[in-house]
Amino acid sequence: MPQPQLSPTPVRVVKNVDRERFELFSEETPGEFIGFLAYQVIDEHTLELQHTIISEGYSRRGFARTLVTRVLDLLRADGTSIVPTCSYVQDYLERFPQYGDLAADQ
Repeated sequence: MPQPQLSPTPVRVVKNVDRERFELFSEETPGEFIGFLAYQVIDEHTLELQHTIISEGYSRRGFARTLVTRVLDLLRADGTSIVPTCSYVQDYLERFPQYGDLAADQ
C-alpha cells in the first residue's frame, strides 16, 4: 500500500476546540500558521471532517496531505471515527485505503 509522502518541513498540529478545527503550524518559523482541517462533532466518538484549507504561500507543497495524515493518526489513536465530507479527505481515503477503517458506517 502506498504511504503518504509528508512535507519535510517540521510542523505541529493543534486541535482548536473553540474553532472546531485542527490547525497546522510551521516549526521552522515557530507559530507560523499553515492551514486547518475543519470538523464538526457528531457524537463523542465521531467527527465530520468538513474542509481542508492551506494558506496560499504553502499550497502545492504537501501540507494538506501532511495535515490530513497527522489528524487521521491522532483520531485513530483516540478511537474516533470520521464522516469525510471534505473532498480532499475523500480523495485521500481513496489514495490511502489503509485509513478507510476510520470512516464511520453511514
